[in-house]
Amino acid sequence: MRLKSLVAVAFAAMITVAEASPEFWVNEWPNTNFEKTTVDNWVEILSGGPPRDGIPALNNPSFIAVGDEGDIGDREPVIAVEFEGDTARAYPIRYLTWHEIVNDTVAGIPVAVTFCPLCNSGITFDRRVRGQVLTFGVSGKLRNSDMVMFDRETESWWQQAIGTGIVGDLTGEKLTALPTWMESWAEFKARNPQGLVMARPGAPRAYGANPYQSYDSSHRPFLYSGELPPHDIPALARVVRIGDQAWPVARLRDEGGVTQSGLTLSWAEGQASALDSRNINAGKEVGTVRVRDAQGRDVAHDVMFAFAFHAFWPDGQWMLK
Repeated sequence: MRLKSLVAVAFAAMITVAEASPEFWVNEWPNTNFEKTTVDNWVEILSGGPPRDGIPALNNPSFIAVGDEGDIGDREPVIAVEFEGDTARAYPIRYLTWHEIVNDTVAGIPVAVTFCPLCNSGITFDRRVRGQVLTFGVSGKLRNSDMVMFDRETESWWQQAIGTGIVGDLTGEKLTALPTWMESWAEFKARNPQGLVMARPGAPRAYGANPYQSYDSSHRPFLYSGELPPHDIPALARVVRIGDQAWPVARLRDEGGVTQSGLTLSWAEGQASALDSRNINAGKEVGTVRVRDAQGRDVAHDVMFAFAFHAFWPDGQWMLK
């Protein structure tokens, strides 16, 4: 949706802030245990506009060979999932923008590939919790402008940015983030000519178009009333989050990469923003970040907006130099 539409939805949501409490949600969520929660102030949780499953998560998607894909632009971002023992897979952001969660299994690991456009947060989680495989959906709720997911098995609510249960029987449980990353389609193809890419879903969506046109040029996030980041960092500047530390992507770009805290963070041009121009492939340059440890192994991380890092890690460490 364009920014005018976002503002309209925001206004409508603000009108219903008074209804932000379990008493108003129990009909929609009859199986959620609202007595168990880490949420201190229910006003933090707002409707993002669509209802539960209004943004439909995908389950067990189909894939096609890299060489058979002809619609995705070379600069478009994809989430690369490359696990030992299975063929490398690309999950295009052109699809995740409209579905936000893909429940899949890769190398025998049940995974949830997630993308929250409002936070630019793209994280892949292991779906196993307490010996049970969970299936995730989109609740339609936001907290600090970040997607609140839910699992269909217990109808607990999960905060996508932190991978933690915040409402319901699984409150306090943490999902394991897996080492995947966002890169351009051209980069994935070059490294994985025999790889797979998620096939176009069957839903009637404008895949390849960005419904959040010019969002990452905004001064304030959508439906966010929290503190803005310190150090004069723009709210929608991209940062690389690893644990409770955040490296500005601008620093990586300017310095050509950083080795710090036992990690090497690299930056390479070629990836378009999915939240800039209407045509994703024509988006402004944001580059690709890779994070590896001292042994050269990929490390789980998230390239998210600065406001989201500050919201969920208010005491986090800003790696500015």
